[in-house]
Amino acid sequence: MNLSVKIFISLILSVIVGLILGEENLPWLKAYLAPFGTMFINLIKMIIVPVVLASLVCGVASLGDTKKLGRIGIKVILLYLVTTAVALIIALGLASVLQPGLGMDLVAEKAPDIKEAPGFMDVLVGMIPSNPIMTMAKADMLPLIVFALAIGIGITAVGKKGQPLLTFFDSLAEVSYKLISMIMNLAPYGVFALLVPVVAANGPKVLLPLLSVIVTVYIGCIIHALVVYSSIVSTLGKMSPLKFFKGMTETMLLGFTTCSSAAALPVNMKNCTENLGANKSIASFVLPLGATINMDGTAIYQGVCAIFIANVYGIDLTAGQMLMIVLTGTLASVGTAGVPGAGVIMLALVLQTVGLPMEGLALVAGIDRVLDMIRTCLNITGDAAVTIAVSQTERSNN
Repeated sequence: MNLSVKIFISLILSVIVGLILGEENLPWLKAYLAPFGTMFINLIKMIIVPVVLASLVCGVASLGDTKKLGRIGIKVILLYLVTTAVALIIALGLASVLQPGLGMDLVAEKAPDIKEAPGFMDVLVGMIPSNPIMTMAKADMLPLIVFALAIGIGITAVGKKGQPLLTFFDSLAEVSYKLISMIMNLAPYGVFALLVPVVAANGPKVLLPLLSVIVTVYIGCIIHALVVYSSIVSTLGKMSPLKFFKGMTETMLLGFTTCSSAAALPVNMKNCTENLGANKSIASFVLPLGATINMDGTAIYQGVCAIFIANVYGIDLTAGQMLMIVLTGTLASVGTAGVPGAGVIMLALVLQTVGLPMEGLALVAGIDRVLDMIRTCLNITGDAAVTIAVSQTERSNN
């Protein structure tokens, strides 16, 4: 049986079992089942740093020259920023029509404690690692990517003398890919252990009062995938959208269940190169970068939640405030880590920018995991769509 089918069956079983067991069995589930899900996530996290470092170094070095690297980099960053801005526009437009939270009479609880959202200049400064070893130990993705890019460019610049180092990273990448395949065989079991406690804790009685915001975010993400990504894949990537989504099934399901772009990155690289035929060196450059700066799903989440919180508090957003949401959300996506829950920090930044009550975070905190599933799924799908597009345009240039 195909692995993606096994993951899908595990997903369905998780929902059924979680609803049957319910919240009364949550302590038992957290004590004895959830740890197996955590172990599965830890296995994936274990391989993230080596696969990102090795694949990016090899990807940059294999591009051949710095001019080609610059050309590809401009294409990638431009596509990522444009799709994020479009995602926010879709979110605000859809939320303005569906009006999630309108008429709800909820009393906001105390907002959860969160870290202060980093400013744009802080993000830029933080991109340069002062200690690459510490960066790898903390798995800080942006500085790790910059370090890997620098190593790859250095190897290209020194020519033959850099080949031994390139051979080392190439071997590390191949070993990492093999470990990924072994870890993914455990995915159906890991997915089951992760989802059952979530479903048991967030049963229908908890989700129904906030169903409007959940539905709006999910519809927004689906529209973005079917319209924006299909257009990118078909026009720039010269590929059938049906083939693209079929080849991405395994990665999308993993992202949906783990809520981590970083955790899904290794499988995304495998699917793009093996299922969709993307150039390996380009995928090794574009995907790790996308896992850090391409957050279309998070952008839709921010836009919908901003409207939702405004509706709950009876605040009418002006056109200027909506424009600020688009600009802030687009720039904030660069600093959003590809790990579960990171979107809440960026939402706080958006709320603060447009003057919405920070207490509104408490309203979405309870369903954040449910929203995180679809936004992560969209994030990694966008990474793959851009990878296919860039790979095809570079193929046409050669």
